[in-house]
Amino acid sequence: MSTEKKKKFIIDTAYLALVLALGYVSLQFVLPLLMPFVLAFLIAYMLRRPIRFFSRVFHVPKGLAAVLLVVLTYGAIGLLLALAGIRITATIASLVQQIPSIYNNYILPDLTDLFTWLEDLLARLDPSLMSALEELQTQLLNMLWQLVSSLSGLLMGGVSFATSLATSLPGFLIRVLLMVISTFFIAIDYEKIVKFVLGCLRGHTRDVILQIKSYVVGTLFVCIRSYALIMFITFVELSIGLSVIRVERAMLVALLIAIFDILPVLGTGGIMIPWAILTALGGNVPRALALLVVYVIITIIRNIIEPRIVGKQIGLHPVLTLMSMFVGTHLFGVVGLFGLPILLSLLRYLNDNGTISLFPASALDGPGLGRTS
Repeated sequence: MSTEKKKKFIIDTAYLALVLALGYVSLQFVLPLLMPFVLAFLIAYMLRRPIRFFSRVFHVPKGLAAVLLVVLTYGAIGLLLALAGIRITATIASLVQQIPSIYNNYILPDLTDLFTWLEDLLARLDPSLMSALEELQTQLLNMLWQLVSSLSGLLMGGVSFATSLATSLPGFLIRVLLMVISTFFIAIDYEKIVKFVLGCLRGHTRDVILQIKSYVVGTLFVCIRSYALIMFITFVELSIGLSVIRVERAMLVALLIAIFDILPVLGTGGIMIPWAILTALGGNVPRALALLVVYVIITIIRNIIEPRIVGKQIGLHPVLTLMSMFVGTHLFGVVGLFGLPILLSLLRYLNDNGTISLFPASALDGPGLGRTS
């Protein structure tokens, strides 16, 4: 490489590293501080067309229409969260209460029968081993009972902690209050705020911001559509699998697990694995194995189709999509799961349009996908 090419390479690398560092600092530290206002702006953005429609159809001022729709939106969100929280808390509490009875009714009798069989066998072979076997039985049963008690206490502690957390978080309530109030003001003066922000930008910078806004909004819609397709595929797989092993209300259970599967950390395993363990502890080992088989099949199919579907929709190679989803989840959680693939897709889009020049045109495209603008 010539000296000029080396200088250009160093400058481009330093520029890219600076952009990535600023992006990381913004997502990790600045975004959490501004999250109430960001969420308020997003909600106001989604309500802007319903507000105009409501104002035009019912002949009411836009301010009044904005206030009414914001109240209805937050009321619906609060009601759904409250109902979901009550249902989840009741389910966990019921599960915790059943653990000791499962141990006493299923695990303990099976272990007792096993040790009785071993005692009879050893009595015929070597009576001197009886005392050692009885001591082992006593220690094992005590250890299992302590484990069950500890698990029950841990789960009850988790329920108590979640309950206290929901009722004693003034900081969280202040953030929610700020978000609600900000949504009212932003929804009422949305056009004025957007015009003011765009008026502060000039020339090329304004064009780039408008391109980013248009592309990110469209890409977010594409990502939502992609994950809705993945959730539907997971629902179909679960419905078939749970119906084959004759689970009651298989379709309803499959729907709930498919919704839960969107979470990047917990996913399907957050329900299927504990369900299989509790089923095995309850004495139904064949069904527990069947649940594990269903979980393994769904996980394999999910890992195959997710990068292909999401990558195809946003125009990235499946390997790059999978890598960005994995890294984004570990760095930023749920935000990173969606944000990092969208960021790479945005960089590809701006690079292909000539707005920026970071890498060869379409270098991040998936095989045979071409540009997605």
